[in-house]
Amino acid sequence: MTIDHAQQPVLTVDKLVKVFPGPAGHEHPAVNQVSFTLESGGSLAIVGESGSGKTTTARIVAGLETATSGTVDVDGRVLAGRSRRRTRLANARLVQMVFQDPFGSLDPRQSVGAGIKELLAVHFGWGTAQLTERVTALLQQVGLDERHANKLPRNLSGGQRQRVAIARALALEPKILILDEAVSALDVSVQAQVLNLLADIREATGVSYLFVSHDLGVVRQITETCIVLNQGKIIESGSTAQVLDSPEHPYTQALIDAVPKPGWKPRRRT
Repeated sequence: MTIDHAQQPVLTVDKLVKVFPGPAGHEHPAVNQVSFTLESGGSLAIVGESGSGKTTTARIVAGLETATSGTVDVDGRVLAGRSRRRTRLANARLVQMVFQDPFGSLDPRQSVGAGIKELLAVHFGWGTAQLTERVTALLQQVGLDERHANKLPRNLSGGQRQRVAIARALALEPKILILDEAVSALDVSVQAQVLNLLADIREATGVSYLFVSHDLGVVRQITETCIVLNQGKIIESGSTAQVLDSPEHPYTQALIDAVPKPGWKPRRRT
C-alpha cells in the first residue's frame, strides 16, 4: 500500500512531564515538556543515552506510566495512563508495545498460539475456528507457522520470540506500535531480518512506529523522523537523515561520534 504522510497525526504528545521522587525529597524530572507528533503510517525515533527519558516517554504513550502533566492524543482520543479496565482495553486497540526482552510479554507456561488466542478472545470474543485462523495469519505475517504456534517461548530462538511478540502486538490492529530497543538484543543478521519484517508490515498495514533506540544505524534504517532527548528534554528534532547527517546540537554530535567506525577495535588492556 502507499502510505499517505499528508494525513493528520495519529499521535500528538503535548508538553509531557514525568517527575519521579528523588533522594532527600528532591524531585527528578525524567521527562520535561516533551512535545512531538507522529504521522499516520509514519515512523519516528526517540534517541538518547540511557537515562535520557526516552523509555519513560514511550511507556507514558503506551499507558504503562501516568504523566505528571501534559497530554497524549492517539487518533483523536486522549489517553489517561493507568485507568479502568474498559478504558485500558479500548486503549490497547490503539497502542501496543514490543520490548527488548519478549519474555516480559509472553507467558512462559503457554504455547505462543494459546497466548495470542487468549488475547484475541478477551477483545473480540471469537469462536475457536476464527481464533485459530487469526493466529495462523498473524504468525505467517511475521514469518512463522503452525509449528511455532504449539511451542513454548523457551523452545524458540531469540529472533523467533521477538517475531511472536510482534505478532501478539499486531493482533489487535493498533494504530501505533512502540518498539523499545526491540532489536538490540538480537544478533546482527537476525536484527536485519526483523527490521526488514517491520518495514514490510508497515507497508502492508499502515501501522505507525514509535521506535526507541540508542542504535543510530537501526534508527536510520527504520525511521523517517527523529527526536533527540537529553535529561528529559528534546534538544533536536527533524528528519532522521537531517539529524544524523547534519546535527546542530553538540549532544547529538557526541552521540554520533560515539558510534564505532568501520575497522574499530577495542584497546587492549596493559
